[in-house]
Amino acid sequence: MSPEEAHELERLMKNRPHVVILGAGATMASIPNGDKNGRKSSVMNGFIEALGMTDIIKDANLKTKSNNLEDIYSELYDKENYSEIRKELDVRIRTYFSTLELPKEVNIYDLLLLSLKGKDLIATFNWDPLLLQAYQRACRITKDLPDLAFLHGNVLVGYCRNHKYGGILSQQCEKCNEPFSPVPLLYPVTHKNYSSDPYINDNWKALKNKLKRAYIVTIFGYSAPNTDKEAISIMKEAWGDLDSRTLEDIEIIDIQNEDKLVLSWGNFIHSHHYKICNDFFSSSLAKNPRRTTVEFFDRTMNCMFTKSLRSFVPNMSWEAVKTLISELLEEENQLPADGILVTHAHTI
Repeated sequence: MSPEEAHELERLMKNRPHVVILGAGATMASIPNGDKNGRKSSVMNGFIEALGMTDIIKDANLKTKSNNLEDIYSELYDKENYSEIRKELDVRIRTYFSTLELPKEVNIYDLLLLSLKGKDLIATFNWDPLLLQAYQRACRITKDLPDLAFLHGNVLVGYCRNHKYGGILSQQCEKCNEPFSPVPLLYPVTHKNYSSDPYINDNWKALKNKLKRAYIVTIFGYSAPNTDKEAISIMKEAWGDLDSRTLEDIEIIDIQNEDKLVLSWGNFIHSHHYKICNDFFSSSLAKNPRRTTVEFFDRTMNCMFTKSLRSFVPNMSWEAVKTLISELLEEENQLPADGILVTHAHTI
């Protein structure tokens, strides 16, 4: 390989996407003490009880003894005589999540968005509006932010059913000036139809396209539940055969046991190419914001001893975050058209 070819390979590799997949655990981590007004989110286990919705199902004669929303909703979905209970649960879930607000302090979702660039993607299974609220805040710092994909819909997202325009629910279509309609929320049933709604279908297409080219995939607080088998299958098809993924890396941010996580995501992991993080601040996203794929290539392909010199840490002020991001943006803006970002290295 000539020096010119090596230069181009490095440039292309470092500009490959970093894809982040969010589950309920990510929102739980972002508001561990509740949202701006103390309201909590919940994972699927104990969901109905945690969010004060037990009165809705108290008269239902359910066979399942599980407190997991996936099991409860799947049984409600399969029985027509529970249609009214299901409708009430749908309304209550949308109403509850619509009330959630980010605390004014710097949030993990703020940092997650600012850790990535326009080449990257965050795909979320969550209904809550916190990621979009954080996006609105991050836009005040930089417009070079990752694309977003809402795989199960979102309470803050709307779209025009006649034209391919979407955005914040309170906005209007740029073409016809009609108010956006709410996107559907996909609930935890075993067989979901990801292609029936054009908005949901487009979001899945975006994830598939990015996954095919991804250099790093981070799975944050998503447990790959049984009711998402179809989703996992779609993602696996896009990720492809493990023998073709010998250079890529899987990163998992989760509080669960490592053996369990590796078992859940084994079909995406080539050999030892994975990393388990117990919290966001241990991840590549926090340690190397806006440089995740750069650092990964330098460490694994350029055999550099990299060091995280500009990282996100807990309890950062907005001023500190803006200063760090401005330094990174300045470095990017000064880069020549064919230039390559390089990780700061240290000697040992």
